Amino acid sequence: MTNKQRAFLTSYASKEDTILQIGKSELTPEFITACNEAIAKRELIKIGVLKNCFADPKELAEVLAERTRSEVVRVIGRKIILYRAAKKPMIELPRAAKKKA
Repeated sequence: MTNKQRAFLTSYASKEDTILQIGKSELTPEFITACNEAIAKRELIKIGVLKNCFADPKELAEVLAERTRSEVVRVIGRKIILYRAAKKPMIELPRAAKKKA
């Protein structure tokens, strides 16, 4: 994912609501399943990390991305933005620039 695509997705996510929250029980199998279902429907999700969760949001984001086969777009404070392209994408990303030889 390029920086331009990441910036586009961050801008897109800023208009979206936080749909999931991680609390003190952190990453349970049920939470991972809920994330998978949400990403499958929306492609881009925003997750909030509550104050009673003592884990580092960046570490949580990496684990979540690995378990849901998605990409971490950005971690801003206690918000995590994840993206996984669908077979029929709803969000059209800007094209990656071709590298000059």
